[in-house]
Amino acid sequence: MTNYYPAFINLCGKQCVVVGGGKVAERKVLTLLDSGAAVKVISPALTDVLEKQKDKGRIRHIRRNYRSGDLKGAFLVIAATSDERINRKVSDDAPCLVNVVDKPEMANFIVPSVVNRGPMTIAVSTSGASPAIARAVRKELELLYNKDFGQFLDFLKKLRKRAIKEITDKKARERFLKGVASKEVLSILRGKGFKEAKEKVINKIQGSIKL
Repeated sequence: MTNYYPAFINLCGKQCVVVGGGKVAERKVLTLLDSGAAVKVISPALTDVLEKQKDKGRIRHIRRNYRSGDLKGAFLVIAATSDERINRKVSDDAPCLVNVVDKPEMANFIVPSVVNRGPMTIAVSTSGASPAIARAVRKELELLYNKDFGQFLDFLKKLRKRAIKEITDKKARERFLKGVASKEVLSILRGKGFKEAKEKVINKIQGSIKL
């Protein structure tokens, strides 16, 4: 079994190619767009959703089957067709990061099950041993880290910027930032929600920084 190296990749403005235009490709494209990638789709046909993305100018579409040379300049490639021969050809041609849907042996990276909560991303992988377990763990994490975590992290992001600016003593700043992310605060966030957690933090930081 492959021991994968976990990494979060900055795709903003990077050229990414998706070969395939069906539902699976659709999911991959939308995720790439959310990451700020420049997406090119190669497929004779597109789903309605992908057609709309094309009409909006969010993706570039080449309406034909894959050909050698289509991956020139690509930073990342995803093969998502229903034809294993095409997927294998894409894998063989790719000089970069390449993912082949449901065929990790053809790829040099796999896509984990992901929980997104605002700025926080939690990724789960079993290195291909059991994608079903990865999905089950993801669902547990979705319950454990509810949507209030996204709001709270947006709040803390702004608070951290203020703390860096206003608390000049490094050790005092570290204590402050650890305090607003304590187990107590997280417990309140999980049990009572964002407003209660925010109020708790504001009470804790009175006098530390200007609000």
